[in-house]
Amino acid sequence: MANTASSRKSARTSEIRRKRNSSMTSTMRTAIKNVKKAVATGDKGAAAAALNASMSRIDRTAAKGMIHKNAAARHKSRLAQAVKSLDK
Repeated sequence: MANTASSRKSARTSEIRRKRNSSMTSTMRTAIKNVKKAVATGDKGAAAAALNASMSRIDRTAAKGMIHKNAAARHKSRLAQAVKSLDK
């Protein structure tokens, strides 16, 4: 356990940050799953709406440093490609 006052405070703030980061990452993953489910059902409108929501969530997660910007771009690209494939 932390011995000094500053290390105790650091442990407290680290726990707060960990919970916030975990929550944001979880909501991002849920948004991605929602797009994949919509694509699997073949509903173009629902997939496009879910894609729009997930793009925003992915961008916010990357902006806060939870994931790398290139990882965010990769997720967005793959989801957009999946939604676009519904046209064919």
